[in-house]
Amino acid sequence: MYKVKTHSDDSLERYKARLVPRGFQQEQGHDYEETFAPVAHMTTIQTLLAVASVRQWSISQLDVKNAFLNGELREEVYMQPPPGYFVLDGMVCRLRRSLYGLKQAPRAWFERFSSVVIDASFKPSDHDPALFVHTSPHGRTLLLLCL
Repeated sequence: MYKVKTHSDDSLERYKARLVPRGFQQEQGHDYEETFAPVAHMTTIQTLLAVASVRQWSISQLDVKNAFLNGELREEVYMQPPPGYFVLDGMVCRLRRSLYGLKQAPRAWFERFSSVVIDASFKPSDHDPALFVHTSPHGRTLLLLCL
């Protein structure tokens, strides 16, 4: 997908290119199995904010840029090469990592995120799979994933 970004006065800002698979053409059981990705329950968010406020905990928020591009695909997914990319006739691209537009992208991202924070000694909550807790002699850290 190619796009020309412009300023408000219609002057050129930059050219933008993004590789987008046609996820709407994917077939369940063939191209993907599961698409569900756990997100924080609203009650978990509200409770965490209330407790943090009462206990005067500091709260930080961050945004993971290009998050879905970090997910690793379990299934074999193929796509046609983008226009202008030379390949032999009949050849396709095999994706190893998730891209925005794939039905399983949110699930792949959650699995990758979970494995990284669990390797860093965080434990998933029994009550909300999007809440991870790390306890050490220095204190407690809570990570809440909101997609």
